[in-house]
Amino acid sequence: MEIKYWAGTDVGRKRAGNEDNFLIDKQLKLFVVADGMGGHASGDIASAMAVHSVRDVVYEERDIFDTYDDTDPRSHVEVCTLLEYAVHRTCATIHNKARLEPEKRGMGTTLVVLLIIGTRGFIAYVGDSRIYLLRGGIVYQLTEDHSLKNELIRMGKITADEFADSPYASLKNAMTRAVGVYESVEVDTLDFDIIPGDTFMLCSDGLYEYLHDDDIANTLALPDVKAIPGALIDLANKRGGKDNITGVVIQVAGDGTGDRAAEINFTLDTLKGVPIFAELSYQQLVRILNLADQRAVLSGQTIFCEGDDGDDLIVILRGEVELTRDGVAVATLNAGAHLGEMSLIDTNLRSATATVMESGKVLSISRKAFYEILRREPRLAVKLLWSFLQILSGRLRKTTSDLADAKTATALVPDFTGELLVDEEASDGVTAKRRATSASAIADTDLAEIARLADLAEPTPAQADAAAQDAEAAVQAETATPTEAAGAATASGDAATANKTMQAADPAAASALPLGIPRSDTGPKKVTTGPAALPPPAASVAAKADSATASQPVVGTHADDSQAEPEPPPPPASKPVRSRAKTELPLPKPRPPVPAAAKPKPTPRVVAAPGGTVIAPAPTGPPKPERGVTMKVAAVPPEEPTDPETS
Repeated sequence: MEIKYWAGTDVGRKRAGNEDNFLIDKQLKLFVVADGMGGHASGDIASAMAVHSVRDVVYEERDIFDTYDDTDPRSHVEVCTLLEYAVHRTCATIHNKARLEPEKRGMGTTLVVLLIIGTRGFIAYVGDSRIYLLRGGIVYQLTEDHSLKNELIRMGKITADEFADSPYASLKNAMTRAVGVYESVEVDTLDFDIIPGDTFMLCSDGLYEYLHDDDIANTLALPDVKAIPGALIDLANKRGGKDNITGVVIQVAGDGTGDRAAEINFTLDTLKGVPIFAELSYQQLVRILNLADQRAVLSGQTIFCEGDDGDDLIVILRGEVELTRDGVAVATLNAGAHLGEMSLIDTNLRSATATVMESGKVLSISRKAFYEILRREPRLAVKLLWSFLQILSGRLRKTTSDLADAKTATALVPDFTGELLVDEEASDGVTAKRRATSASAIADTDLAEIARLADLAEPTPAQADAAAQDAEAAVQAETATPTEAAGAATASGDAATANKTMQAADPAAASALPLGIPRSDTGPKKVTTGPAALPPPAASVAAKADSATASQPVVGTHADDSQAEPEPPPPPASKPVRSRAKTELPLPKPRPPVPAAAKPKPTPRVVAAPGGTVIAPAPTGPPKPERGVTMKVAAVPPEEPTDPETS
């Protein structure tokens, strides 16, 4: 790589002596500038010792250049370590001289070093002297001042414009780090790619204090490198020249339009677009870029798989990458996109698989390297962690907003949960009914009013059954004989009506009634509830009736048929009884079972027992047993015949 360089220094317009020094070693491609600490004893001696001591150490360790590999990051670290070591030795040398010579005690200097090896540059710096880079028409400051002024600005105490009028103005030249004041000093280093067309400037504070970035850019862009230092020094003197002025300019041959230059610029711009790195300076971006591993990827190649350990950030420089989860494509990422930034701070597994769809290039930063720079660069670490907090804060706000929108959308949808209830019929165990009820449809409706209107509009099954029975009984009463009327009354449970009807029509036939028909309701009644039996066959009923009549009298009747029965009351005028020459009472047909929820009101039942006939009253306590269950009634002993008139 061809380079051109030139240097200049001037005492300025206010100082009596020049405490600045510079050194250029063409063979080593080493450039050094030192600014002796003004106001301290022997500042010029300290700066002179610094530039020569650094050169001597680098020259002694020049064997490292023989094994240097421009593409190996380990070689980059070795060169940076060499420069750091050179500054440490220089610091110790100056400090020891000041300790041995009391008149020189407290002397120190600033120091900036640039070493070019192959296509890469390496710098080391202490104090407030600077190194600038002009690339693509833009000026970048590659160093950071170790001064009280810069510390106050960095901490937010003041701004650069406010410093001149602040109480700290008198400490303008106070250093937070210097070479030689103490036995050791903390050294900052940086390595970076050099591309054709780059221009560097190493200078003391007496030069850059009078220059703006535009002044530096326009002057460094001059084609004649020999004219640049003098032009900058003249400009500083015209604007004040209060301090010594020194500048060293290095130009790299080329116009900066090659593929390599374009690739480096594109990589830095892409890295700048990653949210976590958005607030970093150019120097800090270069530091991050030095940690990265760049590699080419081919179409169909898998970058990582779902479930893998995630320990690096991936930035897509060129090409296209598809993300899939459980075999389903979830996203397609193009050049400039990134993924996995959270892998730099946690150890979660990869949630998707990244497959290259179009060949290109990716950049990866490992968690280990990221932690290393956090330990070595506290200021950079603060920026990075602050950026992480902003990213997490933005994601949390977005998640909260999405949840709120989802809840709002859910509130606008009717609740159909009740419609999914399933009611299974346990009686047959086969059918299952889905009953849909909408809660919102009856939210403002009076349920009691709905029930009342429903009862008025439609009779219950029990009411409909009772009405049908009443209509059937009325028709039968119009056309039935006394025997049929008595049978119908017996079937309906009206024993008194049956007895009176048969006595009025045919007393002889009445005495032949089955035991289920009492003649009166006199006498005690003892009822034991139990399952009720189905009506027996007709022959069985007749046989039991004959046997019971022959053996003992029926409760409420006379045992001797020769005695006169009391005259029954005439039948109601609305239902005249028509006599027919029938003496056989047909058995009532069994009534179909009534659902438990719609059973009619209980009525007295007439049952036959070996000891007599008993009218079982309607139960007033627990519910009546359902049909199909036999009812047991205790037998009542026969009583002595009584006189109808007295009973």
